[in-house]
Amino acid sequence: MTSVSVSYEVRRQLNTLRTMDGHRSVDSFLADMIRAHKLGKMNGELDKLRELMKEVADVSAEHLVQRLNLAPFKV
Repeated sequence: MTSVSVSYEVRRQLNTLRTMDGHRSVDSFLADMIRAHKLGKMNGELDKLRELMKEVADVSAEHLVQRLNLAPFKV
């Protein structure tokens, strides 16, 4: 196990979860949990980006050109 100090109860629970998921060590189990958490978080960010891209795709080019013509700077 890693060099982190944990209580006997936490160690027992980690070992139980490790064996249920078929991991050889607690380290690989924790690494898998962290990877799954990061992937879930990334998928949430991807969903947000997809929604924003849909909003951008719905804007008409003609409307953008009209708005740019009203800009106070040279386009």
